[in-house]
Amino acid sequence: MSQGGTLLQAFQRTVSQLDGAYGTVVMDRRDPQRLIAARSGSPLVIGLGIGENFLASDQLALLSVTRRFIFLEEGDVAEITRREVNICNLQGEPVNREIHESSLEHDAADKGQFRHYMQKEVFEQPSAIINTLEGRIDNDSVRVDSIGHGASDILARAEHIQIIACGTSYNAGYVAKYWFESIAGISCDVEIASEFRYRNFVTRPNSLLITLSQSGETADTLAALRLAKERGFMAAMTVCNVAGSSLVRESDLAFMTRAGAEIGVASTKAFTTQLAALLMLVTAVGKIKGHVDRDQEAKIVQALHRLPNDIEQALVLDKQIELLAEDFADKHHALFLGRGEFYPIAMESALKLKEISYIHAEAYAAGELKHGPLALIDADMPVIVIAPNNELLEKLKSNIEEVRARGGQLYVFADKEAGFENTDGMSIIAMPHVDAVSAPIFYTIPMQLLSYHVALIKGTDVDQPRNLAKAVTVE
Repeated sequence: MSQGGTLLQAFQRTVSQLDGAYGTVVMDRRDPQRLIAARSGSPLVIGLGIGENFLASDQLALLSVTRRFIFLEEGDVAEITRREVNICNLQGEPVNREIHESSLEHDAADKGQFRHYMQKEVFEQPSAIINTLEGRIDNDSVRVDSIGHGASDILARAEHIQIIACGTSYNAGYVAKYWFESIAGISCDVEIASEFRYRNFVTRPNSLLITLSQSGETADTLAALRLAKERGFMAAMTVCNVAGSSLVRESDLAFMTRAGAEIGVASTKAFTTQLAALLMLVTAVGKIKGHVDRDQEAKIVQALHRLPNDIEQALVLDKQIELLAEDFADKHHALFLGRGEFYPIAMESALKLKEISYIHAEAYAAGELKHGPLALIDADMPVIVIAPNNELLEKLKSNIEEVRARGGQLYVFADKEAGFENTDGMSIIAMPHVDAVSAPIFYTIPMQLLSYHVALIKGTDVDQPRNLAKAVTVE
């Protein structure tokens, strides 16, 4: 400012010299009625009031004061007073940004009758799934037009799917890989965004990029999207929970999960609604490609219709799982096992337990036990097994016997028709029988409940676990 000009001009000169990710706000204490803000990598949102305006990194923080928002674009600089908002781009040119009306409720950020946000969000999953499905399926079919304008053409041209995500969203993408290849008959790769963006990858012909993110502001995923667009991907689609977020604005198609506000750092309903959205997307691709006939589509859609009720049945197990969690009070390690599309569910289950209880947990494909992890098995290593009644059940039973023979303590979440019985060293949690295609979503619920109750016993901060943030907006 000592070089002359207004605060805005001085700020623009400063921003031109900055590298890296930031969302920054400046105020001159001699003129406190004016804020200057800039966005590079990290999200910033302006809330529009009557005779007042607001600035935050997330619209959730402003729902008590306004429902009208402007999301700043990459490189934007904004000058905000009580009555005016002026925005210019990276080149200093004035720009207009769209005003978004939020449909989120102010009380979405209240815990209500629940002890923690995470607990509330686990129990909100039946209604969250209903919201995800609404208007996108009818009695026996998926409405392709609900995926987005031009979706039919893009999905018809796609010859390969590349999924990019981080953390919980990566695990959802890994489940979708099984679905894309077994149901839709299209090849699919899944990669962690921070790895994808820093390797020399080969872009396949007519490859559709799908990014997954709860916030839509995940830094590595956003950077991977921008890189993929430079490297010749046919189109980019995002499966996201936050309208107006960077991933939504910068993608060709946006399939919103409609999970509602998720406050807890450990993602729950955002994960299951991502899976529900992905299953609809897979079905649509399979239908367009001719790999899903009308009968198969109808069966998938009927399974999705039943899913909210299935999840209600899983939530009934809450008290039983609360008692089970007491066995983990003195444990420091845990192993989760699954096969097929339940392997990534085991990965997500291990992630939840380590996130909020600080127990070291990892997941293995059950067939990999004999290739190393069996060395870890003893009475102090609980082994949690996801055991639906499917074509891999007999193989899984063999893996379970390998653990039992070495004195491991097993907790088997098994379909009640799978033929398991409680024995010494093996506790069976009988699960209602559900449709095979939606079972990965269903079996996620008891794993979330287990992690929650173990964390309560451990006395950790369930909603804000140490060292973690809800939206990871830096590398």
